[in-house]
Amino acid sequence: MKLMRYGAKGAEKPAAVDAQGVVRDLSSELVDITAHTLTPHGLQRLREINLASLPEVSNPGRIAVPWSGMQKFICVGLNYADHAAESNLPVPAEPVLFTKQISALMGPNDPVVIPKGSVKTDWEVELGVVIGTKARYVSEADALKYVAGYCVVNDISEREYQIERGGTWDKGKGCDTFGPVGPWMVTADEVPDPQALSMWLEVNGKKVQNGSTKTMVFGVAHLVSYISRFMTLMPGDLISTGTPPGVGMGQKPSPWYLKAGDTMKLGIEGLGQQDQTVHAWDPALIDN
Repeated sequence: MKLMRYGAKGAEKPAAVDAQGVVRDLSSELVDITAHTLTPHGLQRLREINLASLPEVSNPGRIAVPWSGMQKFICVGLNYADHAAESNLPVPAEPVLFTKQISALMGPNDPVVIPKGSVKTDWEVELGVVIGTKARYVSEADALKYVAGYCVVNDISEREYQIERGGTWDKGKGCDTFGPVGPWMVTADEVPDPQALSMWLEVNGKKVQNGSTKTMVFGVAHLVSYISRFMTLMPGDLISTGTPPGVGMGQKPSPWYLKAGDTMKLGIEGLGQQDQTVHAWDPALIDN
């Protein structure tokens, strides 16, 4: 099942994409797709709905983050050995964790706004793991049972803020519009192996990232288990699992970064595609 939300900011409607790729409005069945919707009970209720009986949405317009009520946006750094190498950093012995702010969340095709004073805004296609069941000290063997589904994330990053501004990665990760998520959340039953998904990202039509989740240092099950030792994961929480090589910081012969007018296209096998245009600082693009 593919779940999504569409409509203007603050007026999003719930929807699902049926087996034929048709968007079906879920408004008659629920007010919104929330963290509670992503629990086993909530998803089972949706599976019992005959999607063909629901209204077709021929032009969804703006696509939003696929669910509301996310409490935590947790990210994993350096989780692909070749990305660690292009960052001139060692492969970590344990997962590197940091957070993006909830205020960074945006729809998959919303404008990306470069922060004031930014000189090194960068891209990162990543597999997002959506929690569906409260998880605390879960075993790796059981960890995938706590996953509601998967989605595409662009972990947009300002490298100067992240690396050169006195420590803590969070400074360069949580800026407004730095967390595009979607277009869908695909339920876990439709992703039999999260470690076998191809992923890619283009900037201005040039493919700069072309990888696969099979090359993760720490797989999804390990990450869910590991993170649950340090914090309680709740339904709706999102784990962004790291990026393959090809980010701007690692470009050869010299790094290059996003500027106003650039476009990004990115996707993950079976999880959909994002399309973004980069803009100079303009708060109206963030708030409206």
